[in-house]
Amino acid sequence: MAQFIVNEAVKEAAQELAQEFAGFATNPAPLLVAQYERIAREEMQALPFYHPDMPIAAECVLFEDQWLGCVLTPWMLSVVVLPGPDQLWPVRSSSERIALQLPCGNMTFMVGELPETGQLLACSLMSPIDPHLGADEGRVLVSSTLKMLLSLPVQQGEGGMNLSRRRLFSGRRGDPVGDTQR
Repeated sequence: MAQFIVNEAVKEAAQELAQEFAGFATNPAPLLVAQYERIAREEMQALPFYHPDMPIAAECVLFEDQWLGCVLTPWMLSVVVLPGPDQLWPVRSSSERIALQLPCGNMTFMVGELPETGQLLACSLMSPIDPHLGADEGRVLVSSTLKMLLSLPVQQGEGGMNLSRRRLFSGRRGDPVGDTQR
């Protein structure tokens, strides 16, 4: 028991000393896959929502000098952010929430930690995974999600169309349906 207390005290002191951690010089996707494969094997397989036919897949790209990625496991689909090359991130408390503005819009991430990569930001998109989703569809979902994250949002301009049912059915002949000036 005393040894456990000493070990915990040493661990806490080491964490206090480590105020920052360095980014990944290369794409961390393979490291994420390896870690989630271990987690799947050791911790998740017995859970009722585990989708045994779903592969573990990850894709990451550099975005504003950080690694932005999408991770698929047999239990979830998440967006992740990890520090990029030459980046130093401050150590944050687990479960801290951070809002980030991405090209697709604002997203809220939670600080998490994996044994080999250390801290990362994660935003769950689907948990648990749809049991009807196939393995190939899951892989495509990872790529499509990453593309969507980096896409500009589609927004209606100032002269937007009025698509209400009332406007649609109350227009006069010759009036364009989308005309908002009346």
